Amino acid sequence: MRELLRKNIAELTPYSCARNDFTGEAEVYLDANENWQDFVGKVDANRYPDPLSVQVRKAIEEKLGLPFANTLLGNGSDELIDNLLRCFCNPGKDSILIMPPTYGAYRVFADINDVKVETVPLTPDFAIDVPALEAFLSHEKANRSGEGRLKLLFICSPNNPSGNAFSLEEIERVCSLFDGITVVDEAYYDFSSKPSAVTLLGRFPNLVVLRTLSKCWALASARVGIAVASEEIIAVFRSMKYPYNIGSPSQRLALKALKEADAVQQGLAQIKEERTRLGTELAKLACVHRVFPSDANFFLVRVTDANALYHSLADRGIIVRNRSKEMHCQSCLRITVGSKTENDKLLAALAAYKEC
Repeated sequence: MRELLRKNIAELTPYSCARNDFTGEAEVYLDANENWQDFVGKVDANRYPDPLSVQVRKAIEEKLGLPFANTLLGNGSDELIDNLLRCFCNPGKDSILIMPPTYGAYRVFADINDVKVETVPLTPDFAIDVPALEAFLSHEKANRSGEGRLKLLFICSPNNPSGNAFSLEEIERVCSLFDGITVVDEAYYDFSSKPSAVTLLGRFPNLVVLRTLSKCWALASARVGIAVASEEIIAVFRSMKYPYNIGSPSQRLALKALKEADAVQQGLAQIKEERTRLGTELAKLACVHRVFPSDANFFLVRVTDANALYHSLADRGIIVRNRSKEMHCQSCLRITVGSKTENDKLLAALAAYKEC
């Protein structure tokens, strides 16, 4: 792992904030140049948050089974993706590999960091093309120069926008083939029945798994992403992240949600039930050509005319995502599984559409 790091990151002396120097409880805090006045009520908004989100990570270990020593929180998974690029990829030299169609932020953050993006597309049915991937990785390794190399490989599972999760055996195969950092983005893991790549961490020290509280835990506005990795990689993340990247309000919301684990599991069961119903009803419509199987809280749906249908729904106050420009997603809409009421409104609007 040390060989994969950018030299300046490996040699970095981390910034030490006030809350790193003192982590206990005190009566008077005069160490962080905070304003002693609290103008918005007794919520400690005038105080800096815990930079390591210790209480939240302890709750995550208890409720999600992710070991405390192997986690670090980010301002959403997006911050963690950006940190991975800044940790490992030398701008203008190194590259990452993605398997489109996939989450668009991987490419965006690579572009921002001046990192080249290589691609090995999924098959038209959104499976990992293992022979093509193996051939690409073998060729890349054989033709490396001192100017840069492939550092990161991203797997989104369940995949966005297709909704399908990859088997643990497939992910294990990719980890075995690649000698860089394999990143498995499990933002939609809770909606799937497939096992987590976290179970592979003991065998593959260069594996990083990303989770989030945005989806199943309904905290999209709080921006709480989770990186799960070896203690060595977590230590590097900790050394270069923003000092106070998760605000106290977000930490409090995360703790509150994690205390409601039973309610969250009940809500998850409702979403899965609605997913089954919605998928069945969508498949009955004449304007729907295919509803792709989903392990997530959304469907990719191929329709007769995605652009026309998107605008027809928007005119009725229903917003879905047009994914037609993505690879293998011609004339496809991505539709989130909403509440029963929301799904009924969607189905009624589709039934009223002239081609359905």
